[in-house]
Amino acid sequence: MAKLTIQDLEVEGNRVLMRVDFNVPLKDSDDGSQRVITDDTRIQAALPSIEHLIKNGARVVLMSHLGRPKGERKAEFSLKPVAERLGELIDAPVAFADDCIGEEVTTAVEQLANGQVLLLENVRYHNEETANDSAFAAKLAAHGDIFVNDAFGTAHRAHASTAGVTDHIDTCAMGFLVERELKYLQEELREPKRPFLVIMGGAKVSDKIEVITALLDKADSVIIGGGMAYTFRKAQGYGIGNSICEDDKLDLALDILKQAKEKNTRFLLPANNLEADAFGEDANARYTEVYGPDGKGGISDDWEGLDIGPEAIEEFSREIATAGTIIWNGPMGVFEIDKFSKGTKAIAEAVANSDAVSIIGGGDSVTAVNKYGLADQMTFMSTGGGASLELLEGKTLPGIAALSEK
Repeated sequence: MAKLTIQDLEVEGNRVLMRVDFNVPLKDSDDGSQRVITDDTRIQAALPSIEHLIKNGARVVLMSHLGRPKGERKAEFSLKPVAERLGELIDAPVAFADDCIGEEVTTAVEQLANGQVLLLENVRYHNEETANDSAFAAKLAAHGDIFVNDAFGTAHRAHASTAGVTDHIDTCAMGFLVERELKYLQEELREPKRPFLVIMGGAKVSDKIEVITALLDKADSVIIGGGMAYTFRKAQGYGIGNSICEDDKLDLALDILKQAKEKNTRFLLPANNLEADAFGEDANARYTEVYGPDGKGGISDDWEGLDIGPEAIEEFSREIATAGTIIWNGPMGVFEIDKFSKGTKAIAEAVANSDAVSIIGGGDSVTAVNKYGLADQMTFMSTGGGASLELLEGKTLPGIAALSEK
């Protein structure tokens, strides 16, 4: 069923309680006097919804988590620096409440005028948040006449501030960010422009197995890179040295390869790799031979694979160039270390230069795209790691399911 959106709402004069994802990275300032935001991407992502509510005369009450304080008040997880940064971005004062429930918060909400914004303190200072405690959710819900969820990154969590509050507020809608996430990760993939290419990287097959399985029926081709490729190669009988591997997933890897063959889905593993004798910038590194039916091309004993090789880059880039739709989730190697970043950078550039609808599925892939300055050349970049994966798996996200139907 279609869900209510922020554009369906009459918000003037109403208290709009909005869940945002302000879980931004912070560090201590040089003089140690304050916490400083190092990347405000998540704050920027929420601006369209916030500015829409301000423009239309809502009294905006924002709530979010930050980090994992595990039910304790910890200064390093305070959202106060976020309130200050948000005020700069919307060019207006943002009030800040020292808690998310209680009499002082209620008073602060009551004092809001139309078009004004209040940010509540970290909801995870209370264990009741992650426990989705009904009484706690009711206290949060008391701050709003209308609820808007624009925190896609936590939509897969049935927490008090994402799902629980909807039991206590009649009108619950999605914000622009969530709406856009669903458009690209769900609607666009129902009938993707073909050929449809899925690129999966990262360390573990177990993290992506359900996505790979779910998309095998729909994809024309699948590219596997990163650490998970070594599980597939070991399952095929190649040596992988000290490379990361999930030995309990070898049979599963073979089953995926079998399924791909039965479904006539092209399934591409790296033709060769960059192997190193240590994990670090100073390591000795070299390219392996191309994998062959004689068992050659594997990782040397006591070495580990940390990136894809030039032949793999060339083959993957050719596949990318012919695609009509691309979804990419997970790097090709340890791109955080320059020595092992060539593969991920090359794939990011190939996707950016393609004519395909390019959907970057959150997490490290987004980090890589930003690192190489290619964000403006991608069609869509998801703000959710785990939420993106669960949506691609076909799972129902509690934070979306709980919203009002049109």
